[in-house]
Amino acid sequence: MSYLGEALITARRALGLTQAELASAAGITQAALSRYETDQRVPESEVLTRLAKALKVTEQFLQKSGELRGAMAIDAHMRRHATAKPGVWKQLEAKLNMHRMHARYLAEEIIIRAGQHVPKFDPIEVEPDKAARLTRMQWKMPIGSVRALIQWLEAAGCIVIEEDFETSRVSGLSQWVEDIPVILINSRIPTCRKRLTLAHELGHLCLHSEFVTQDMESEANSFAAEFLMPAEIIKYQLRQLSVGKLIDLKREWGVSMQALIERAHDLDQITDRQRTNFYKNLSARGWRTQEPISDELPPEHPRLPQAIGNAMRQRGLSSKEISTMVGFSEDGSHPFIPTVSVETRSLRVVR
Repeated sequence: MSYLGEALITARRALGLTQAELASAAGITQAALSRYETDQRVPESEVLTRLAKALKVTEQFLQKSGELRGAMAIDAHMRRHATAKPGVWKQLEAKLNMHRMHARYLAEEIIIRAGQHVPKFDPIEVEPDKAARLTRMQWKMPIGSVRALIQWLEAAGCIVIEEDFETSRVSGLSQWVEDIPVILINSRIPTCRKRLTLAHELGHLCLHSEFVTQDMESEANSFAAEFLMPAEIIKYQLRQLSVGKLIDLKREWGVSMQALIERAHDLDQITDRQRTNFYKNLSARGWRTQEPISDELPPEHPRLPQAIGNAMRQRGLSSKEISTMVGFSEDGSHPFIPTVSVETRSLRVVR
């Protein structure tokens, strides 16, 4: 049985198209498209060609995705504000699922040999903070603050894709595609928020790949806090906290002042009242929405997708061939088309 409709819906949502818009672009009626999306009918070859072109993917991508039940409809782990509009985060979820499937087809052509891997834990048996410590131990990370977080993720075989979400209310999403972890991160958020989001999504990948709990967001937050700000090291630095000290600690740990306030509160270094007063102080200075020195933090950008593209280019493949291999109908800009030459440490790409 074909599940092509699921692939059509996901690809359409990822582009932000309505049924009417896609039907018009493909030269079919909306009623016909509705039947295709609900798997009541299978489009003829010529119609499928037009649909694929309008969706900027290959016919093979749609057909292969349609052979895998549920492959395109997996719920994403997502770090977002409660006020994020459903239409926005559903489109981003569809984008993540598209990236997951593109990565899946890429994995059929190449092997990513990582020096590390993203571990998986049962959150019932392993507390989030312990899972964070175990992950740092497995990756042999230095004690203290995490430098170049994306490079650590990519060295563990995690594909990080950065895009402008056109909103700041959603920070990032993540999900597994077979054995490949994928994170989609918002390029418009500041580095300190990006780093916390990456650690938060890593927490989801480690804790919630196979297990669903009632408090997954809180568990991912706890994982991220311990991963980026290990209690054993930072606890004593959070004593006698002041606004000036928060700025200094932000420089050292690469996280927001608000994240440091929450960490101090969680570790019982400040009281409820002190926590409230800090937030009032930040609000009075206009720092709740735009903190100081964020632009001083070293930027975090992914390199692995471009490294994969470079590796394929070095083996004689053209941009068009790479695009077709991954499932794009055009050889324009997409994460796996190299624009600059990059290398990644502790990771090799082989065919």
